[in-house]
Amino acid sequence: MKIEETYLMGNFTSSAPGLSSTACNQFVQDVVSSNCVVIFSKTTCPYCKMAKNVFNEIGATYKVVELDEHNDGRRLQETLAQITGARTVPRVFINGQCIGGGSDTKQLHQQGKLLPLIEQCRPCCLSTSPEGSANGQYQSNQL
Repeated sequence: MKIEETYLMGNFTSSAPGLSSTACNQFVQDVVSSNCVVIFSKTTCPYCKMAKNVFNEIGATYKVVELDEHNDGRRLQETLAQITGARTVPRVFINGQCIGGGSDTKQLHQQGKLLPLIEQCRPCCLSTSPEGSANGQYQSNQL
């Protein structure tokens, strides 16, 4: 991915400025547009774990960007705040649209509205494995 190459090149030294706000915006847009389900998360956040558990339960594949493990996590979180209107994590996107956070994700699932949103995505986003794993698509961006 070109954005990852640019990102890596900008962070080989401690004096590197990291991603610009434009590059952060592009990174978020690229990740969201190339994955049906994206969770911008922090590893220690209980609401982030709640959202991941919901997708695991229904067997949906998803992409995770762990902001607390990402060199530009703070800038990415600021970008997400500008895009979604909320700075809290997780920020969950389905089919390019932010559906909110962990509680929102759980509520949509309990109302039976989450699966239909995912089913509108590409067919690759639903797992056929009975154990409800993330089907190998659970990955964090640690660039």
